[in-house]
Amino acid sequence: MKGRVVLVTHSTSPRGGMVHTLALAEALHALGHPVHVLTQGDPAVGLFRPTAVPHTVLPAPAKTGTLTDRVFESIDALTAALGAITEPDDVLHAQDCIAARAAARVRDADVPVPVVRTVHHVDDFTTRALITCQREAIIEPDRVLVVSEHWKRILHDHYATEATVVPNGVDPDRFPPVTAARRAALRASIGASSDEGDRFLFLAVGGVEPRKGTHHAFEALGELVRTMRRPPMLAVVGGHSFQDYAPYREAALDALPGLGLALGKDVVLLGTLSEADLGAWYRSADALCFPSVKEGWGLAVLEAMAADLPVLAGDLPVFREYLLDHHDALLPRSGDSAALAASMREMYADTALRRRLVEGGRTTARRFRWSRSAQRHAAIYDEVREAPRGALRQ
Repeated sequence: MKGRVVLVTHSTSPRGGMVHTLALAEALHALGHPVHVLTQGDPAVGLFRPTAVPHTVLPAPAKTGTLTDRVFESIDALTAALGAITEPDDVLHAQDCIAARAAARVRDADVPVPVVRTVHHVDDFTTRALITCQREAIIEPDRVLVVSEHWKRILHDHYATEATVVPNGVDPDRFPPVTAARRAALRASIGASSDEGDRFLFLAVGGVEPRKGTHHAFEALGELVRTMRRPPMLAVVGGHSFQDYAPYREAALDALPGLGLALGKDVVLLGTLSEADLGAWYRSADALCFPSVKEGWGLAVLEAMAADLPVLAGDLPVFREYLLDHHDALLPRSGDSAALAASMREMYADTALRRRLVEGGRTTARRFRWSRSAQRHAAIYDEVREAPRGALRQ
């Protein structure tokens, strides 16, 4: 590959898009490809973990005004920064609709470089301006990538866009084992371990928000608390998002008492964690509870598998592409709180099942490595560089 790849995303928050961006950049860097990551956050803090990859963190837009205001302010800032650093042999690889609009602006106005876009999923925007912005961010790039066949079909059917599937990956060494003392201390800190004994601990990753199906997890846990002598508990990691999910979060948390659940006892909010703490929680919980109702891939699933944590997800089409029910994950019907409760109960009760899922998860995780994903990306970058200008979008 000649020239540099500039990977662009709108946030340093350690959610799927940023995790994907940084892991891919590091894998490309390890293969000898020149890369640069451009993102927005707090320049004084930097990225969510140390990296040897060259990167620039721009100040994120202030959390004032409407979501539409912040989206277009973010696009403007990324456009200006990209315009200043982009060189003729670069490829701009955008990881979200904000970054894609900025990259296309630079290509069309300043430096005629190819723009690649990974569509992880399509957001449920409600304003006409943001719906249009998202559509343009899918049809403007020279090459569109997706991480699953499911989203390839959606882009074909709803946006008349042909996408290339390049699956996600996982770093098998990202979350190493923790000591027994560290595990015990973490569990004790939230009441999962006490003089009365251990409580089974489900870990949810992604915060309290609609796409993660959090209220289904709460409703399912409420059923178990009502019917079990020593029921499990749920710890929720994450929560930072460009979109404001405060109304959903408040409603879901306000519903806890009516479900027989106590915040801080049955449900614990861990918030955004450091890289080391996230890995320690993966290694300290008893199972992942990931009842999403929409995912592009679900990176937390691979992360859990790489950390030897048994997985409970759902039967979303994207999960069925690489997971097999009762082999490497439990896949109850998505959006069904009763089905989720039954699977949580099964996970809790069956030690042999959990061991089998861990073994199956290890095998599945070995199929997906960032080094393999980086090699596929590098070949695509060469393809878009060699294509006649404009031919990719015809």
